[in-house]
Amino acid sequence: MNQRFVFVVVLVFGVVAAFAVGRWWESPTGDGMDMGQAAGEREILYWRAPMDPNYRRDQPGKSPMGMDLVPVYADEAGPEMGLVSIDPRVVSNLGVRTEPVERSVLSRRIETVGYVAYDEETLLQINTRVDGWIEHLAVKAAGDPVQRGQVLFELYSPTLVNAQQEHMAAMRSSNEALHEASLQRLRALGMTPDEIDRLHNQRTVEQRIGVFAEKDGVVAQLGVREGEFVTPATNILSIAELDQVWILAEVFERQAAWVAPGQRAEVQLDFLPGDRWVGTVDYVYPELDPRTRTLQVRLRLDNAAGVLRPNMFARVEIFGSETSPVLHVPREAVIRGGNVDRVVLALGDGQFRAQPVELGIEAGERVEIRSGISDGDLVVTSGQFLIDSESNIETALERMDPGMDAGAETGMQMSPQEATVDRATAMAVVRQIDTTGRSLMLEHEPIEVWSWPTMTMAFDVDDAVSLDDLAVGEAVEIEIEVRGASYAVTRLDRATAGSEGNSEREAAP
Repeated sequence: MNQRFVFVVVLVFGVVAAFAVGRWWESPTGDGMDMGQAAGEREILYWRAPMDPNYRRDQPGKSPMGMDLVPVYADEAGPEMGLVSIDPRVVSNLGVRTEPVERSVLSRRIETVGYVAYDEETLLQINTRVDGWIEHLAVKAAGDPVQRGQVLFELYSPTLVNAQQEHMAAMRSSNEALHEASLQRLRALGMTPDEIDRLHNQRTVEQRIGVFAEKDGVVAQLGVREGEFVTPATNILSIAELDQVWILAEVFERQAAWVAPGQRAEVQLDFLPGDRWVGTVDYVYPELDPRTRTLQVRLRLDNAAGVLRPNMFARVEIFGSETSPVLHVPREAVIRGGNVDRVVLALGDGQFRAQPVELGIEAGERVEIRSGISDGDLVVTSGQFLIDSESNIETALERMDPGMDAGAETGMQMSPQEATVDRATAMAVVRQIDTTGRSLMLEHEPIEVWSWPTMTMAFDVDDAVSLDDLAVGEAVEIEIEVRGASYAVTRLDRATAGSEGNSEREAAP
């Protein structure tokens, strides 16, 4: 009996001990606890600059001012300054579209314009070597076609007549030196070998000497008329070939480093829609046009059919090299400012924020983003008319009316310039305090005089308003005043007990 009793007591004691050991093993203070829980680490959302909340990074580092970045923890991050909430129905009515940020290579593709020009390497300038008069001008206007061997004009020159007569006299004499000197003079004055042979054979002096075309082409420039007196300095005419032409394209200064000789290019002209001419970059000119601030680039195209004519307008696309994988967004998503460029981020649930970004290259319809956003972020690509170029994103988004019915006509809130009443009061709950920049994020009640619904937005704070002892979540009564293109809090009073209780109940989740 005693042995049985002892056995039962030992068994019960063993069960209790095993249970206690198991509880100890699973407890937060036991050896088997999760290392993250033991360390009690707080989750860090991001790191930001102490003096610029918009400067954010995913890891520690230095701000542009040289200060250490400070962490923002998940358990203390309240509503962000600059974050605006919009009723999702209004977002749908406005047709706001978003697109994710992408990371991939960008082609340094240049889309520009240019015009067709003569290939200047084929231009032939016609001048005379003696004074004289133009007689029997065969070509009458610029653009006339000419063929090799065709007479362009005939020239009467007393100098050439005298030179022929001297050569005739030298041929009748037996002085070989005089004969050779007179012959060289005829050649120096521009007489062709055929004309000299004719003189030797016919033994007659020609009063008018013909000038012939040396190649096929068209008259690119005609500087004389029939009967005009010319000198060796007179530009009589020039002939150009059309088998090859130049395309002179203009490249923006910011894209000047993208273009180089040998790159492939495509050309389209309006008079032949759908047709493309493929060529290469032949030459990049060494200087920019001081008026247009563009760099001129020359393409060379075959034109055997003669359809490309000088001074035709052309659309040019030059294909440069590709970049390494970079972040990029649609060009329409970028809001360009005088000092800061930005995009509008869609954060979900009708929340938007303007995010300053640093832009990189622009290739076609895409723009590289060097800093400010991350891969996978959503940027607004339509509805950009809601953003006033003279104000920040908070002011622009405040104009949208969240209280509007889903089927009602889309509209915007009254801007400060449109307000007929310059001052209003309202009850609000403090959501965030920025003592350095003197601004408050407030969730205010409807303001009828300005047709404002209940919404959360940021306000500047007048210097005379004290922010001492003001706490997040506190209910206040504010007076708002129109100041230029924005609104500012000019008076702030702690709410009464009743009002404070109502506001706290409204703010409670």
